[in-house]
Amino acid sequence: MTPLTNRKSKVWSVVRVSSGNFLEMYDFMVFGYYASAIGNAFFPGGNPFVSLMLSLMTFGAGFLMRPLGAIVLGAYTDRHGRRAGLILTLGLMSIGIISIACVPGYKTIGLLAPLLVLIGRLLQGFSAGMELGGVSVYLAEIGTLGHKGFYVSWQSASQQVAVMFAALLGVVLSSVLPPQKMMLWGWRIPLLLGCAIVPFLFRLRRSLQDHRVIGSSVRRSPNACPPCAYKCISTGTPAFFSAM
Repeated sequence: MTPLTNRKSKVWSVVRVSSGNFLEMYDFMVFGYYASAIGNAFFPGGNPFVSLMLSLMTFGAGFLMRPLGAIVLGAYTDRHGRRAGLILTLGLMSIGIISIACVPGYKTIGLLAPLLVLIGRLLQGFSAGMELGGVSVYLAEIGTLGHKGFYVSWQSASQQVAVMFAALLGVVLSSVLPPQKMMLWGWRIPLLLGCAIVPFLFRLRRSLQDHRVIGSSVRRSPNACPPCAYKCISTGTPAFFSAM
């Protein structure tokens, strides 16, 4: 492989993995921008403030699932490879966003509506827990020497672009649609947009090259001294404090 071909391959790998990360963060954060309308649709009540608080609590529930998702899906990714893990996280996030975008409101199916929205939000948080770390590790593994930080920075960059895009889309919709239509059905447009580009991103992620953990192929002697213990012995400095 020529240097130019290898460079193009790296660029496309960054585009493929970052575009999926863009969608994941867009789908995860867009809920917060339309919390008021979502609260009106799924958590109706006599007090709009209570509806908004219930909607924001559902939004926050996704963050509670992120540590669990990081542990479970991180272990899955180490066992089955980066590509399989990133495809799985995209699939879980897609189920979550579709469940929120397409579920009928409380007036149509009653308590089942907020329950399905909550489940979808929990799935989103579970997925996001591994997505951020998984994308960072993948980009670090394909990064060239001296440029790994630049490669990994695309993980954060794609997140911020997603957040700004969701906000800009909200500004455009609010300027085009009257408040009544925005509260009734306009808030579903950004979520449905996220659903619409899922097949395209699945195609991109399926074409990713798998990069397994390099250390998994290295066999270490059972009696070999672990790296942290070796550091303690050789330097006399507790590795725990140096890691902090």
